[in-house]
Amino acid sequence: MQNIMGKVRYNMALLVANVLFGANFSFYVSLTRYYFTFQQIFMMQVTTAAAFFIPFALFSSRSYRITVEDFGSIFIVALLVIYGWMYMLVWGGSCTSPIDGSTISTLGPVFTLFVARIVTPKSISWLRIAGAVIALMGAGVLLFDSGSSLVGDNVEGFGNALVLCAVVAIAANTVLIRPQLQRYSPTVVMGWYYIIGFAISAPFFWSEIAGINPLRLPIGPLFELMYVLVLGTVLPMWLLYVGAEHLTSIHTALYRYIQPVVATILSLLRGQSKIDRANIVGAILIFTGIVLVADGGALFTRLVSQRRRRRIIRE
Repeated sequence: MQNIMGKVRYNMALLVANVLFGANFSFYVSLTRYYFTFQQIFMMQVTTAAAFFIPFALFSSRSYRITVEDFGSIFIVALLVIYGWMYMLVWGGSCTSPIDGSTISTLGPVFTLFVARIVTPKSISWLRIAGAVIALMGAGVLLFDSGSSLVGDNVEGFGNALVLCAVVAIAANTVLIRPQLQRYSPTVVMGWYYIIGFAISAPFFWSEIAGINPLRLPIGPLFELMYVLVLGTVLPMWLLYVGAEHLTSIHTALYRYIQPVVATILSLLRGQSKIDRANIVGAILIFTGIVLVADGGALFTRLVSQRRRRRIIRE
């Protein structure tokens, strides 16, 4: 019973994290359109997360048991989180529509599968490979909907490409950092993320936010900014790693399907974007592909077992 309740808690953590992450896509667009550059939002996110998580690293005895090898892994993953994910995501999210950006963010299981295959060599069923190809075709529909080039006038395509880079980074992160999460706890590891992250971002971006006074904002944008910094960054990041510590990487990535639902509802209500043919086709291809990636191994095993049974019956 206790084991079941634990799994429910970890699944709820992932559920809430992805609901909160999903709203960010709408707020990125409105905040960067009228009030801030994406670099300013990025640096404010890093600073807020650093203020919250760094004390967990500094005042935990587990921090002083981190081996050199584990610190090297944490350092690499910190780069993936800070620049590969956070920076790319807010940059891309500010360029594209919330619907496109959040739909592309669900591609996590595809890249999680590839990274897991590299880290732990195992055979991949042809159904999973087919699913990955189908999902990437869906991403291609969204990337090239406005033109064959991702630069120039195709601003949304460029933004979608940046979001895709962020998805690759966070997928690699969830696979690579799992052993350290289990050894030292999510809050300690994240504290070191932001010690490293603040040190490598402040020299370049601190001047961007040095003169900002958020209290001068109108109440609506102030709420959006506070949401992005706290409810859209600090809380869901912690919940994400709580779930990732105890559940599989593919399982963790599947919860990203909640993000486009939240982002689409918000963007439609706020008049930021409309659902078009590319959104529908891209979402169908990505959803179909991810289902095959997530369940393809089990489905392949069932198909093989059925064939063997038929052969035995015939013989």
